[in-house]
Amino acid sequence: MTEKTNNRRDFLKKSLVAAAAITIIPRRVLGGNGFLAPSDQLTKAIIGVGGMGQGHIVYEGTRLLAICDVDKNHLSSTLQKVGSEVKGYSDFRELLLRPDIDIVHIATPPHWHGIMSVMAAEAGKDVWCEKPMTRTIGEGKRVMEAINATGKMFRLNTWFRFKDNFYGLNTPVKPLKKVVESGVLGWPLKVTISGVTGFDWKFYWVGKTNLSPQPVPEVLDYNMWLGPAPEKPYNVHRIHQTFRGYWDYDGGGLGDMGQHYIDPVQYFLGKDNTSPVKVEVDAPQQHYDAIGTWRKITYTYADGCQIILDGENKDQNAAYIEGPNGKIFKGFKSDIPNLNALIDTLPEPAPQISTFSESVRTRHKFALNEENGFRSATIVNLGVIALRLGRTLNFDPETLTFVNDDEANRLINQPMRGEWRI
Repeated sequence: MTEKTNNRRDFLKKSLVAAAAITIIPRRVLGGNGFLAPSDQLTKAIIGVGGMGQGHIVYEGTRLLAICDVDKNHLSSTLQKVGSEVKGYSDFRELLLRPDIDIVHIATPPHWHGIMSVMAAEAGKDVWCEKPMTRTIGEGKRVMEAINATGKMFRLNTWFRFKDNFYGLNTPVKPLKKVVESGVLGWPLKVTISGVTGFDWKFYWVGKTNLSPQPVPEVLDYNMWLGPAPEKPYNVHRIHQTFRGYWDYDGGGLGDMGQHYIDPVQYFLGKDNTSPVKVEVDAPQQHYDAIGTWRKITYTYADGCQIILDGENKDQNAAYIEGPNGKIFKGFKSDIPNLNALIDTLPEPAPQISTFSESVRTRHKFALNEENGFRSATIVNLGVIALRLGRTLNFDPETLTFVNDDEANRLINQPMRGEWRI
């Protein structure tokens, strides 16, 4: 490592510490009624513009000022689309130094989510992060601590708990929340997530076990793409979209879709402040590097509620929600008479902030934030750890550790490569 590189990294680290020590809320963040001049709009930056970052270049109440990507092709093609006001970066730490950016949108592979969320918050930025929130339970806990310590706003980008029809159910989640809270289904409840109930686990996100080393393309900073992940020889299947098939970066179909599917369940079951106490897996033995498929994952809470992930669609008669007194099926069909009429009489759930710019301006938490988002990400990561180890695990939701299982606990906080720490 050269003296110049060392000096540059020291400058970046010292500047980020200085930025974190100063708490200034711009007038554009405090908001107000009426027209907002460009200088008073919320400003944002996007880290990672090869995939999900492309879908959020324009967002209500914000103005894009910067983008970052380690792939020069992604960076240059996006800069051509967004106009001359937007500046491009290859190192996200330089972007975080800018005092004129309010919101940082993290759209990288999940192995970067924790580090970037913490660094962005400590640099004085509000954070919008793609799902899953983090790749490990320990990283998620650290993000939660950093957001709370800095007072920044955090949004996790899965939205089904507060808007849009929920996959194959033909309904938003709010009516499900009303039914569950009413107690008409009884308790405890079992929720089955499968193709039968309207969900696709995307098992095409599996890794390859026979990767051969390939030359790193000139346009890609592969060392920076890896970041905290273990050093592995470059192969095109490791990066960009197909990274989801490798434990070092994501969790296959479970990592990709799990928080979309599970977070609304956590919400309508009223489990935002806890976690399952047991996770059971039925799956082929997993490869040490490449993620495979699974047949079934079952989560059980202390009160007996269960979330069942049926990867084989084995239960062809499964209800989405099943209780002692009734069931709700795909398409929002139910064996409860006059369910829709009943829903109209039930009280509304507690209100939620569902626009991130409102959260940033009011300084009130977003609907899916660092706390409830950590809990639904933890459900995903419990499943990932159980799959990797191939056995049933018992978990303590208070201490956030596995019960009498040192091997599982070692996967809560995993080593990071090189200089990267969280």
